[in-house]
Amino acid sequence: MSDNATTADAATRVLVIDDSNTIRRSAEIFLKQGGYQVVLAEDGFDALAKVNDHEPHLIFCDILMPRLDGYQTCAIIKRNPKFAQVPVIMLSSKDGLFDKARGRMVGSQDYLTKPFTKDQLLQAVEQYSSRVA
Repeated sequence: MSDNATTADAATRVLVIDDSNTIRRSAEIFLKQGGYQVVLAEDGFDALAKVNDHEPHLIFCDILMPRLDGYQTCAIIKRNPKFAQVPVIMLSSKDGLFDKARGRMVGSQDYLTKPFTKDQLLQAVEQYSSRVA
């Protein structure tokens, strides 16, 4: 195994779940610039399969999504003992107290309001990924 492969394996894997292509793409660009591995999912069902396959160290999860919303997605992820310790940060275009409280109830660690900046996103990853490592 080359040194590069070891470094890539050690990189923090971040899953971004959002039904907005724009948000997914901007998050992917920001996170890759920060040196993180990025996995994208466009809805809750897509995310559940990818959590299992990629075992992310941190998850950003949009609240308003079709079929399975962010709260349901987060609750399902947290119910699995294998992923219960993975930090989940909710994403929403609303900065409401109710949303933050409901996110905490399903096990999310934090809340980021969209549109987020590169600094906000990378700061959140640094803050929460250190807990996993």
